[in-house]
Amino acid sequence: MIGKVTTRRPSRRRTPHAVLAIAAIVALVAVAVVVVPLLLPPGPRPLFQMPVPCGETWRLSTYPGHDDYDVDLVPTRGEAWGQPVLASYEGTVTVAGINGSLGGRTPEEPEGPRGRGGGYWVKIDHGGRWETQYLHLLEPPLVREGERVTRGQQIGRVGSTGNSGAPHLHYEQRQGWTKVETWFDGQPSGITTDDREYVLNRRSNNC
Repeated sequence: MIGKVTTRRPSRRRTPHAVLAIAAIVALVAVAVVVVPLLLPPGPRPLFQMPVPCGETWRLSTYPGHDDYDVDLVPTRGEAWGQPVLASYEGTVTVAGINGSLGGRTPEEPEGPRGRGGGYWVKIDHGGRWETQYLHLLEPPLVREGERVTRGQQIGRVGSTGNSGAPHLHYEQRQGWTKVETWFDGQPSGITTDDREYVLNRRSNNC
C-alpha cells in the first residue's frame, strides 16, 4: 500500500517591505484626514452672539499689551463673580480644562495669588474652521471635551483663575489658526488692536 504523500503549501507571510508599505499608506491617510481640512478656506462666519445671557449689557474692553483682538467682558451691573458664561454658537467642545495654572483668586480671596495662562477654560469648534475660546472661568467647566453644545448653553461661570487681576471673561474668536475681530449678532465689536485702551458697552442677544 502506497502511503499518502502530503505537501505543505508555502506560508504567505508578508515581507517587511509589504508591512512598511501598508504602514506608510495608513500614515498618509491619517495625515490627509487632519491636514486637508486645515488647508481648505474657512467657511462663512457663524452668527456669533455675546457669551452672556440675553438682554444683559456688558462692558467689552482691551488694553495695551493684551494682544490684538482679545476681548475682556465684565457686566455693567452687579458682581462679575459667578456670572453665567454661554456658548456663542453651537459646536463641539474641543478643550475643557486648565490652561497654565489656577492661582488662588476666588470670591472669598479676590486678592489671592495669580496663576499662569488662562486658568479654567473652554474651546469650541463651530465648524468651517471657526472656533471660540473662553478663559479665566471660576471653576471646572460645565461641559466636557467632545460634547456637542447649543448656542446659549451655559459652559461655565465668570472667575479669575490663571493670570487674571480681577474677575472677567477673556474671550476670543478664531478663524483657522488666526485670531480675528469678534463679531456679535452680525456686527463687528470694534476691538481690533491693543495699541490703546478700548471700552464699549454691548447688549447681548444670545436668547
